[in-house]
Formats: sequence, structure tokens, C-alpha cells
Amino acid sequence: MLATISHNNQSYKIDFSLPLDISISLRGDDKNPMAWYLKHPEITPVHDANFIGKVSKGSSVNFNNIWFNPHAHATHTECVGHISNEFHSIQQHLKSYFFKAKLISVEPEKKGGDYVITKRMIAKKLDKLDAEAVVIRCLPNYIGKISKNHSHSNWPYLEEEVAIYLRENGVKHLLIDQPSVDKEKDEGKLLAHRAFWNYPKNTRFDATITELIYVPNKIEDGDYFINLQPASFENDAAPCKPVLYKILN
Repeated sequence: MLATISHNNQSYKIDFSLPLDISISLRGDDKNPMAWYLKHPEITPVHDANFIGKVSKGSSVNFNNIWFNPHAHATHTECVGHISNEFHSIQQHLKSYFFKAKLISVEPEKKGGDYVITKRMIAKKLDKLDAEAVVIRCLPNYIGKISKNHSHSNWPYLEEEVAIYLRENGVKHLLIDQPSVDKEKDEGKLLAHRAFWNYPKNTRFDATITELIYVPNKIEDGDYFINLQPASFENDAAPCKPVLYKILN
């Protein structure tokens, strides 16, 4: 379905019949991605004395319980409630779901024992930025990301000045294919999170961070529109299925 979208006094054509899903599906086994030292999610049928929620076991329906942590197991979108003393829910702070987006691929550079994403490499990719959302794909990019155990891996992360640069350039929604925009073991500093949300001095409550995405190599860098619609959880973060739409004109 073709549609015309208006953004900053310009019109863009997109085709809603050609979605580009950049989420990772949740599954109840160790092929699910994992982080933060948790075991894999579990999806199991409900049991009681006279019932098992599985058609192949004689039930009329499949009826599963699901155990998971959105930060550790799923593509998820989070608000400032992730780091604030006060409770803030993603459902209360994200009120619109469709944005102009820029997809970029970057190869983190080695600094000491870390791999970091620097302001220099981001600024080079985002010259003349006209987007509310930035999607970062880290190179090398490989299909194993959808089932990787990230715990104790010291994944690539954003330097604090990157988050400041994005904030100062009006980016409200940041997406990345890592478990966190910050270093895995940073003594709780969370510098990129704090800088992006500008917490606590002038907090951007309507800004979000989405982590654990996967952008297939067939999706080219460039301008898109993105549908960012987390599930209806009253929590600091919720599972999300971000979908890109290519701009046709």
C-alpha cells in the first residue's frame, strides 16, 4: 500500500506492503540472545492437576506461560525510567510511533581492551541529519547476532560524546544492535544513557533507546521511516518490533 508522508514540509512516498523488520524474535531456548548473565527465556505450557495447555497433549488450546527479561532477551525499547529513581513507564512517555530515521553502519574502533563507537565516526555518517531516529548497525554484521550470548563479551558501546552529539542534533530515538549503548561493565556509570536522556538535569522524557535489534545486511544504509511500537507493558522497557520502510522518492 503506497502512502505519502509529510515531514518537515517535505513529502515522502513509502510502501506499507514492504516492511523491513529489524527485531529479534523471542524463543524459549538457548538459541535466544542472552545478556546480563541471565539464562535463556522459557515458553512452557500451563500445568495443573487436570490440565496441560498443549494441543498435542490433549488440550483444546495451546496455553503457554512466558518467562523473560526485556533487557536481556528481546529487542526492547526503554525510557528514562531505566535509570531514574522515580518510576517512569515506556507506555506513558512514548506517545507517537512513526518517525523519519537514518540507518548507518559503523565499525567500532579498538581503544585499549574495548571497541567503541566515536563521535567522529557518527558525525561523518550523519552529516546534514534530518531524522528523529538513528539506527546503528555495528560491523562486522553476522546472522549469529540473533542467538548470541552477550554475557561477559564486552560488546561495542557508544562514547558519551556520541550520545551528547545525537541529543544536540535532535535525535529522539536511538536504536542499536547491542544489549546496551553503554559498556557492559562500567561500574554503573551508564554515561551514554544519561547523556542521551540528559538525566537528571533536563530530562528528555519522550526520548527512547532501543537495544538488541538486528539489521540484515540486505537492508542498505540510508533514509527510512520507522514504526517503533513497544508492547503495552507498564515498565521502564517493553519488547518492541521496530520496522523500517524504505523511502521511494
